[in-house]
Amino acid sequence: MKTSLALLVLAAFAGTAAAAEVVGNPKAAPAKIEMCIGCHGIPGYKASFPEVYRVPMIGGQSAKYIESALHAYKKGDRKHPSMRGIAVSLSDQDIADVAAYYAAQTPATVKR
Repeated sequence: MKTSLALLVLAAFAGTAAAAEVVGNPKAAPAKIEMCIGCHGIPGYKASFPEVYRVPMIGGQSAKYIESALHAYKKGDRKHPSMRGIAVSLSDQDIADVAAYYAAQTPATVKR
């Protein structure tokens, strides 16, 4: 019984540690950001779905913020149909890579 409990605790700890170890690689992101550029890479761009609004430039934004936002869209906590569709297609590693890429950018260096 004690062995089973110890294994359960160890497995839970290992799962938590593995989830915390996702590290973004900005060099892995170029193939993953193609769907971002169409809106977030256009200065002054305004999207018209689901309503007209100014699309934020994300170059230079904090990686932690971008990761948090993408996870919130993925879970449905943030409501935007296009962003939710994109976020659910991304793995945790993809999200970390995209966030690291954009965090390393400035609005002047983001690919357009």
